Amino acid sequence: MPAEARLTRDGPAPAPGIVHLGPGAFFRAFNAVYTDEAMAAEGGAWGIRAISLRSPDARDQLMPQGGVFSSVTLAPEGPQVRVIGSVVDVLVAPEDPEAVVEAMSDPAIRIVSLTITEKGYCHEPATGTLRADHPDILHDLEGGAPRSAPGFIVEALARRRAAGTAPFTVLSCDNLPSNGRLARGVILDFARRRDAALADWIEAEVRFPGTMVDRITPATTEADVDRLAELKGWHDPACVQHEPFRQWVIEDEFPAGRPAWEVGGAQFVTSVDAHETMKLRCLNGTHSSLAYLGYLAGYETIAETVGDADFAGLCERLWGREILPTVPQPEGEDLPAYCAALLERYRNPAIRHRTWQIAMDGSQKLPQRLLGTVRDNLAEGREVPGLALAVAAWMRYVGGTDESGAPIDVRDPLADRLKALCDAKETPEGRVAALLGVRDVFDAELADNEAFATAVTAAYRGLEDFGARAMVQAYARG
Repeated sequence: MPAEARLTRDGPAPAPGIVHLGPGAFFRAFNAVYTDEAMAAEGGAWGIRAISLRSPDARDQLMPQGGVFSSVTLAPEGPQVRVIGSVVDVLVAPEDPEAVVEAMSDPAIRIVSLTITEKGYCHEPATGTLRADHPDILHDLEGGAPRSAPGFIVEALARRRAAGTAPFTVLSCDNLPSNGRLARGVILDFARRRDAALADWIEAEVRFPGTMVDRITPATTEADVDRLAELKGWHDPACVQHEPFRQWVIEDEFPAGRPAWEVGGAQFVTSVDAHETMKLRCLNGTHSSLAYLGYLAGYETIAETVGDADFAGLCERLWGREILPTVPQPEGEDLPAYCAALLERYRNPAIRHRTWQIAMDGSQKLPQRLLGTVRDNLAEGREVPGLALAVAAWMRYVGGTDESGAPIDVRDPLADRLKALCDAKETPEGRVAALLGVRDVFDAELADNEAFATAVTAAYRGLEDFGARAMVQAYARG
């Protein structure tokens, strides 16, 4: 495309009120869109100064355009495009860390938000505690220019405290359980290792609201950029693609104020815990179930999988009989309506979520997505035939061959170990027992539950004898 066709900002940029760490695709498809809508509806100085902690890519894409970019909704009826203008600046931390600290120390900044992925918190996932031996944490605690997100946040808060400036709110928007508590824990741990009095001040004065975020945002390709140019007549390498659905649930703790995100549908609650459980079990649980069973049945994408009425019925029966009875009622949420909306999202053919991709890292995902639901049902004396079928499908999948005998490229930290366990056993009973013995996935209490082991073994045998489609059909119509 010619240079003059590049997307550019039309009009002045808003005054900044937010610093955001991690200006990747999800941020652009989510936080930036909500904030743009809030300022359009009710005004306010809530422009976003974005900080890239590693790569200059976001800066190089956005700043030649004045920070604006195209938000492309992948609707079933065709793409819908809107230009988003809430990003006013992009800084690259390794190039000028002092500029980043100065931006966060600015009294006009009232919120520092984060989409830095799990790795950005420099913590131990199993415990949620700061990794004191992390190279970036060691560097930052020695007094060098910050490299880590905790290092930048604590340095900026230290300067604000010294200047008598009110602190900002730290708003984690990463797709992690209890993300607000996680952020608070690592920031306080880092601060205590640096200065006990500073840590006491942060503990007393700084708020860390939890959030639940949800919007499917596929990676943008060169083909996507070219299609946008054909559709709208401008070149925008910073564009993002996303599904129509979005959900943002936020604990309403913003002493210095916040944008009117509710105009875009954000839900403000006292606690996000029940919403996290809802998403984890209703969305992630059925997503994984569809991934393993759909892959074994020969379906490439989730949309193709639920295009089969029996697989749609699998989801509906799982929700109604085995999942929703374990989900506490979230504040302001209609659980059956939420599940119905999930099924419509799954059916969107414009979102090509591949079953193989969702099936990755199952040994890490199953405990949260499926096994907690299993455990709660068993504790109440309820049977779990659908969840047992999903677990058995995972077991069949990690055996390394599909129903035709073709090899599966299993991507999982335990892939070799799991396949070796399967290969060493000749019967369904032996394979299920061996895999239930993997304590990284199944705790002893669940593995030793006779009802669960029996249900999974029966489902595994059925998958071997009849195949995934027949087993799903039997469950969905049963």
